[in-house]
Amino acid sequence: MLVSGMYSLKYINIAMVTILKNVTNIMTAIGEFYIFRKHQNQKVWMALFLMIISAVSGGITDLSFDATGYTWQILNCVLTASYSLTLRRVMDKAKPLTRSGSLSEFSMVLLNNLLSLPFAIFLIILFGEWDYVMTVDVVKLPMFWIFATASGFLGLAISFTSMWFLHQTGPTTYSLVGSLNKIPISIAGIIVFKVPLSLPNSFSILFGLFAGIFFAMAKMS
Repeated sequence: MLVSGMYSLKYINIAMVTILKNVTNIMTAIGEFYIFRKHQNQKVWMALFLMIISAVSGGITDLSFDATGYTWQILNCVLTASYSLTLRRVMDKAKPLTRSGSLSEFSMVLLNNLLSLPFAIFLIILFGEWDYVMTVDVVKLPMFWIFATASGFLGLAISFTSMWFLHQTGPTTYSLVGSLNKIPISIAGIIVFKVPLSLPNSFSILFGLFAGIFFAMAKMS
């Protein structure tokens, strides 16, 4: 999930990444229906339909369209939805197998990150990342380590808050409430990175953000 997200950002701008992430909500809702037999109301499915329209129109009107980046982002959506659904399934199965009846958020974060280490080490060896990091000049800059450390802390905070949120709600609620953060991210991404936009593309981005808000309101009703 993290690797595919990094590669998608390499090829497409932040605003389009945030809109395409709406596809994750659709996949999560469908997976929740088949795995947990959880039915959504008509407003939620209408919001999902609006998200599909925004994602398609956003891709068609994207001035910096890159097929490779879109492929990575769709893969990221599949993996993110699978991650949320699997994590919730594990949480439910863990309840009868523990003395307390559930795993705490700290325990889930610890187990989740420990289990990812073998896969991360495999990728580091496969792509020769260790040799690259040891020779690249950027690692000699103090600011690199400041931002890298801050990124690590933020990643840990995301893991903890995600575990807590999933523990309190469901995968669909988790993914759609996360849609609300697309508004500041999209605006900041467009301004900071000076993304080239057309009027149709701007409208599709705004439409996608509206669909995310409508999704959250429909789910909570």
